[in-house]
Amino acid sequence: MACNFIVPTSFWFMLILIILGGSICTIKKNTEALVVASKQMELEVNVDKTKYMVTSQDQNAGRRHNIKIDGVPLTGWKSSTNQNYIQEEIKSRLKSGNACYHSVQNLLSSNLLSKTIKMKTYRTIILPVVLYGCETWSLILREKHRLRVFDNWVLRRIFGPKRDRKTWKWRKLHNEELNDL
Repeated sequence: MACNFIVPTSFWFMLILIILGGSICTIKKNTEALVVASKQMELEVNVDKTKYMVTSQDQNAGRRHNIKIDGVPLTGWKSSTNQNYIQEEIKSRLKSGNACYHSVQNLLSSNLLSKTIKMKTYRTIILPVVLYGCETWSLILREKHRLRVFDNWVLRRIFGPKRDRKTWKWRKLHNEELNDL
């Protein structure tokens, strides 16, 4: 019994690629190199589906840049570099993370679960809620501090207080101890 295979003459697939650069000039050069390399491999870059985004604390980051593929200008995505927008986004993310923490608070405060399971719960349920979209944030020290405070707050509740060896009194874990754990 013979098997017949149908081999398609062309294959279609989608590739998501991020081009990074320290300047617009570098990104333009890298984009041109991508187009040349794609053509050499008989691949085509779909200009309609290709976009760019500039993330910078510079005030000119939101302006249009002249990035083209085969003479066709690319459209830009709205940059989320406005510091007030980022502050509000982090505030909203922390509020959502707090609500998420309170929804699983019974699990995290349970003596029946190990600290390993509690940490996995924190990393898989709470952290993704807080850090959603963080790839586009350009943080200043105040926002980093707010995120660190939230992280330490949850970790203190997971690991609980520690008994001091000298006084035998219960005390909160220090930040360095939390980082070590």
